[in-house]
Amino acid sequence: MGSKGINVGLLQFADDTLFLCEADIQNAWTLEAILRSFELMSGLKVNFFRTKVGGLRLDAPLIKGFSKILNCKHMTIPFVYLGMPIRGNLRRA
Repeated sequence: MGSKGINVGLLQFADDTLFLCEADIQNAWTLEAILRSFELMSGLKVNFFRTKVGGLRLDAPLIKGFSKILNCKHMTIPFVYLGMPIRGNLRRA
């Protein structure tokens, strides 16, 4: 039985990391494993108090479920990242 794999976009600046992926439960569990593995291998701690999960065009209960898996807060769109407003209006692209 093969693995479907996970496609993750990754943006990093200083100590901030933004993971972008399809919104499904398996990806949330995979991301949680990646973050925990990072902690174990590096000896550093992920600051889950500052970590947030969000999504475009997703139901609030789904986002809340992801935040439970990742043990972090959920966010709303628009938000500000590195001083830049990030909006969910895809028509402006």
